[in-house]
Amino acid sequence: MNYDNDNIFAKILRGDIPCFKVFEDEHTLAFMDIMPQAEGHTLVIPKFAAETILDIPADQLIHTMTTVQKVVSALKSTLGVDGVILMQLNGSAAGQSVPHLHFHLIPTHLSNLKRHGSEQGDMDKIKALAEKISAAL
Repeated sequence: MNYDNDNIFAKILRGDIPCFKVFEDEHTLAFMDIMPQAEGHTLVIPKFAAETILDIPADQLIHTMTTVQKVVSALKSTLGVDGVILMQLNGSAAGQSVPHLHFHLIPTHLSNLKRHGSEQGDMDKIKALAEKISAAL
């Protein structure tokens, strides 16, 4: 694996680029997607330098999935939705646009789902929602 230390998520992890943080611990970071497919669209990434799910040790993946569970629970309680889509893409051929392992958590009813990357969300609304979800964690 040739991990790109200049990808946008690596820059977010280093603090070079800001994000609307929802949760962080020593192994993971969860933050709002600024190109949301639905209100509350959140990303969870490991702090481990992995491009795809095949590049991360199992112990680090366990930490990441534990954070995914916590954030899904917070999304459901905060937004009052019954379902959360969990999406994870591996490689550009599968649609992965950032070469750092990440999980999309999309609270929604399928009829409300937008195409990812089709439009940038309202930054004030995204920030406010990040604070609300973070408080639930």
